[in-house]
Amino acid sequence: EDSDPAVHESLSIENTLWASTVVASGTVIGVVIYTGKETRSVMNTSNPKNKVGLLDLELNQLTKALFLALVALSVVMVTLQGFVGPWYRNLFRFLLLFSYIIPISLRVNLDMGKAAYGWMIMKDDNIPGTVVRTSTIPEELGRLVYLLTDKTGTLTQNEMIFKRLHLGTVSYGTDTMDEIQSHIINSYSQVHSQNSGNSTSSTPSRKPQSSAPKVRKSVSSRIHEAVKAIALCHNVTPVYESRTGVSGETEYAEVDQDFSDENRTYQASSPDEVALVQWTESVGLTLVNRDLTSMQLKTPGGHILTYYILQIFPFTSESKRMGIIVRDESSGEITFYMKGADVAMSTIVQYNDWLEEECGNMAREGLRTLVVAKKSLTEEQYQDFESRYNQAKLSIHDRNLKVAAVVESLEREMELLCLTGVEDQLQADVRPTLEMLRNAGIKIWMLTGDKLETATCIAKSSHLVSRNQDIHIFRPVVTRGEAHLELNAFRRKHDCALVISGDSLEVCLKYYEHEFVELACQCPAVVCCRCSPTQKAHIVKLLQHHTGKRTCAIGDGGNDVSMIQAADCGIGIEGKEGKQASLAADFSITQFKHIGRLLMVHGRNSYKRSAALGQFVMHRGLIISTMQAVFSSVFYFASVPLYQGFLMVGYATIYTMFPVFSLVLDQDVKPEMALLYPELYKDLTKGRSLSFKTFLIWVLISIYQGGILMYGALLLFESEFVHVVAISFTALILTELLMVALTIRTWHWLMVVAEFLSLGCYVASLAFLNEYFGIGRVSFGAFLDVAFITTVTFLWKVSAITVVSCLPLYILKYLKRKFSPPSYSKLTS
Repeated sequence: EDSDPAVHESLSIENTLWASTVVASGTVIGVVIYTGKETRSVMNTSNPKNKVGLLDLELNQLTKALFLALVALSVVMVTLQGFVGPWYRNLFRFLLLFSYIIPISLRVNLDMGKAAYGWMIMKDDNIPGTVVRTSTIPEELGRLVYLLTDKTGTLTQNEMIFKRLHLGTVSYGTDTMDEIQSHIINSYSQVHSQNSGNSTSSTPSRKPQSSAPKVRKSVSSRIHEAVKAIALCHNVTPVYESRTGVSGETEYAEVDQDFSDENRTYQASSPDEVALVQWTESVGLTLVNRDLTSMQLKTPGGHILTYYILQIFPFTSESKRMGIIVRDESSGEITFYMKGADVAMSTIVQYNDWLEEECGNMAREGLRTLVVAKKSLTEEQYQDFESRYNQAKLSIHDRNLKVAAVVESLEREMELLCLTGVEDQLQADVRPTLEMLRNAGIKIWMLTGDKLETATCIAKSSHLVSRNQDIHIFRPVVTRGEAHLELNAFRRKHDCALVISGDSLEVCLKYYEHEFVELACQCPAVVCCRCSPTQKAHIVKLLQHHTGKRTCAIGDGGNDVSMIQAADCGIGIEGKEGKQASLAADFSITQFKHIGRLLMVHGRNSYKRSAALGQFVMHRGLIISTMQAVFSSVFYFASVPLYQGFLMVGYATIYTMFPVFSLVLDQDVKPEMALLYPELYKDLTKGRSLSFKTFLIWVLISIYQGGILMYGALLLFESEFVHVVAISFTALILTELLMVALTIRTWHWLMVVAEFLSLGCYVASLAFLNEYFGIGRVSFGAFLDVAFITTVTFLWKVSAITVVSCLPLYILKYLKRKFSPPSYSKLTS
């Protein structure tokens, strides 16, 4: 309406108003796009599955077996009865009488136990900051066979340190950075002396240097160019924190440009970029200010150089490079700077004979490499590019392709300036932790998005691959034939680590999935590099499907979430990349080294305790069902309950609950022992603490004890048979308490309290609930005589029954420990 010329502008990420934006002035015409389910983060996430622990599945199998036993026992009883009268009614009565075989309280006890293990993990001072985000699978930590780990931020700290600058003929490391600094100081002092001496001659004196590549440059000028390129080609913004919270102070700092070094921090999307800018600051060229259109650098002499940002081409995972076009305020020169991965840059820069070799050398040292190049543009060249670029940005069809094509027209015959090497240091205690996990029989796979050489180097430096171990680097394969040849070559090697890239892995899994997984599972360590997030999750599912073993995935970033959710047990690390991984995981830790204690100590205890608890609860139900069966048999297979309902409720709760639950405090070896001898962990993966064998042993114990208690009561108390309930129930409670004591390996004061508390509760109830201890109904007139239970006869007979039911088991346990001790007892003795 002001009759201004029409402005044509393309809509891109720069024009986006993000959620919760407040528009201060003007009007906005907008479309709402990519919200809700269409956002990138949501499209990348998979629906998490409900994770069920292996122990729960095993207990479910045993419960099914118990159900079959219940039905079989009831049918046997009815058969022995002779199918008299309404036999099906009797069948149902027997099913109800023996229903204690099915351990209903098992779930309650186990879930309370799991909650207790989670609380113990979070309260462990040796692994501070650990959070248990699920209460269903703490036992899984004790059954792991495969550990799949990310590299950056998990094994390494994700803190980059500039280590090397290579100019083709000369290389500078950490010990020779001062030479670069002196070169920079010299070159800038010369430029400024020329500027102050004759401001007009300064421009021509520097012009030929950049536009005439025929003349061989001095090392000093090449360093100057390289450092300037690194200082300009990035997406970093310097931020000045106001020292006080007063707003006036902030404004003052902005007006006065408070360039104090200690007050400046850098912000960027990747730590690599910050490391580069911090390094240029350390050698004398400091980034002091940046906005949308310009950036300012401070020279060693304190002069401010201003550069106008004409165009910026951000880094993308497809292009693997970023570029920027800047105009020097003082000379008006336009320069196109670019940096990126060697894969992308090798075809863009002018021919050279050193780039590929040096990139390989740096990667073998474990450095992340970037290639930096530049191209000087004349005003005409830039104007031509700009018009084509804007035209491409306005196209409605295939805009991205057209824009990329225009940018690529600039990316030709660029002048190679330097190669930079940045190191990502290993986290604390990564080596001993990986060593411990390997000794524990856990196979470790490293899945990373980094390049092959860097991944291999980190695998060696972290001792994921031991020093003297052979490494088979899987050659890149594209066709089925190549994959077949490479697999054959790999098959001939024995006991060597495998390093493979994501592309080759894709081909192998497409044609030879079973063979490849079988061979890879035999390797002591596997490194997959250039892996995408979906590939990581795919590898986890493959291992689960082909081996049937338990897997654990550990990572720190959003790209590890799918892998963490797919694994049987997911562990997230709170790192530099935010909390996305730790929130999606089952267990969240602060450092990689904590995983050792989490598995060796807490994983071991959770599994062993739950196995003991589960079997004990089953034993508790079986023993009372055996007594009921014996009782019914003696009374001509009558379907009459032995104990009144209230006693049965008390038996499963107040009389035995505390001692049985106190098994969650039991431990077979001390934490220090478990960490010192990680080999003990190998036994857990075999699942011997809870198996059909151990279950059958407990069933036999229950049948023996139930039979002894009932027959003992019938034999010893023939004359006082009316008191059979009081006698057998007392012996039963004593037997249960003694069996808990027999099962416990390391006593805890709470266990002793639980034992005596339960005994106290029982003795008290004998006095109060006397009508329940009579046999049958009150009409029998058989109330419990309190005087009877205080007699010596009662006490010695009950004691005799209890001793007969428990002593043989103590003797057997002693002999077993003597002649076939478990591995942990050899260490503790």
